[in-house]
Amino acid sequence: MKKLYILSSGAGGIEFITQEAIKALKDSEVIVSYTKYAKELKELIQDKELYTSGMTHEIDRANRAIEFAKSGKTTSIISNGDVNVFGMATLVIELIDKQNLWDAIEVISLPGVTSFLAIASRIGAPISQDFAIISLSDRLTDIDLIDKRVKNSLEADFIIGIYNPKSKTRTKPYLNFIEALKHINEKIAIIGSNIGREKEYINITTTTDLINQSVDHKDISMSTLIIICNSTSKLTKNGLVLTPRGYLNKYTKDGLLKN
Repeated sequence: MKKLYILSSGAGGIEFITQEAIKALKDSEVIVSYTKYAKELKELIQDKELYTSGMTHEIDRANRAIEFAKSGKTTSIISNGDVNVFGMATLVIELIDKQNLWDAIEVISLPGVTSFLAIASRIGAPISQDFAIISLSDRLTDIDLIDKRVKNSLEADFIIGIYNPKSKTRTKPYLNFIEALKHINEKIAIIGSNIGREKEYINITTTTDLINQSVDHKDISMSTLIIICNSTSKLTKNGLVLTPRGYLNKYTKDGLLKN
């Protein structure tokens, strides 16, 4: 059967790409990708037929990948981070299903390391309890629904990963997010961008800082990932972030059950 890989490239560069994804790239004859991601993976795909396009052309790329696979070429369509975390999996699967191509194309979705997980690994152990991941982009999701999800997650004391905070022209969802932060106690906030890339940046701050700088915060853009920690999160002695899982509340440091 003809193969179409929906392939996760990881948080950035080639540092977080999995061995399974690298093998799929080697097996592929055609690579379909957002232009920026193809440039980052150039050493892995330099001998492949390549189709790229820019931002907001996701439907075109998905259709092209499907057509390449239908023609008999093993194809990979690249999705940054993880294909199922605001990635290309949903669109490709929807188009395959709409065209009823399940008997014509074998669709293989490969997982990846998102920036949420990559940033957490850089900064200690900040996401060791229940968490929610929310995109503030209202391009495909109604802003009222985004606001509701933010509000409910904060009230439930979830650790929250915020994707696509704001662009130069799209600021309303971020302003609503900042307004929601005003109604909770101060929490640790982590700002990260370009993870795995040359200009990687991670900063530990607070929700108070986010509120004070609001939409003018110089470190917040579409490529930024924000982590809002929960009420149990704290700084370690060396300045990292720890959200305790709860082991030492129940057990001694020697592993014995407390009375």
